[in-house]
Amino acid sequence: MIEHYPVLYREIINFTKDIEGWLVDATLGGAGHSYLILESNPNIKIIGIDRDDYAIEIASQRLSKFKDRVIIKKSAFKDIDKVLQEVGLEKVNGFLFDLGVSTFQLKMDRGFSFQREEFLDMRMDKSQYLTAYDVVNTFKEYELFKIIKEYGEERFARCIAKKIVENRKKKKIETTKELADIVIQCYPPSLRRSSKIHPATKTFQAIRIVVNDELNQIETALSKAVNLLEKNGLIMVISFHSLEDRIVKNCFKRFKELKLLEILTKKPITPSEEELRENPPSRSGKLRVARRV
Repeated sequence: MIEHYPVLYREIINFTKDIEGWLVDATLGGAGHSYLILESNPNIKIIGIDRDDYAIEIASQRLSKFKDRVIIKKSAFKDIDKVLQEVGLEKVNGFLFDLGVSTFQLKMDRGFSFQREEFLDMRMDKSQYLTAYDVVNTFKEYELFKIIKEYGEERFARCIAKKIVENRKKKKIETTKELADIVIQCYPPSLRRSSKIHPATKTFQAIRIVVNDELNQIETALSKAVNLLEKNGLIMVISFHSLEDRIVKNCFKRFKELKLLEILTKKPITPSEEELRENPPSRSGKLRVARRV
């Protein structure tokens, strides 16, 4: 059985209850959503995609009981068209994108978390070149400011970028704790204590987005997914911050105007009180769903 419940899983199960055929879980992770979908609907088969080798290992073990109902491929989700070509499918009946970082990635020594001291990595695909260490130690101050401001929507971005550059002149910034401590210095003491989220959250998010080219991937993948959907097929996207949600919203709107999609969620669905009690980290999740016309 799954170790934890994925975000908005009740809603995903409800939307997929009538699907028959292939559904692509484009961000497989630990297979939390896929496990529950397969368990609740025997008419669904899943193609799971992830670029993280460890995720593929975990998901393969977790989904092994479903045998021939599952195909797992290593790939960035922007290449969903290539994956479908590999498995001999022209179109599928649904796509699911969960744009959050998997729980196990946060718990592993991968540099995603500021809760422990880890090397600044943040790569979802360990074979890629750029790491968070590279971003923090080689990008110019104005580049860091722009990244943290735009992708983290961090109001202290200018101070954080300046402090990063000042500190790395003395010594390379190598660990998550070193970076988090620098960020905390830019927050007034009152905000350090009163904020609901850790002061480093937005900066880490921004750097992770750059390392994994996340926002560009979303737009590319959604555009491809729409054209790979059978009539009445669903596209479901769970996002976790406003930049992601804005891309999804605008993409759905554009395809609606082209008469390719019917938007099923006028406003994004957010976690219920029950879900927030059982899984507090789900609080920022937003689900948007559309159907292929």
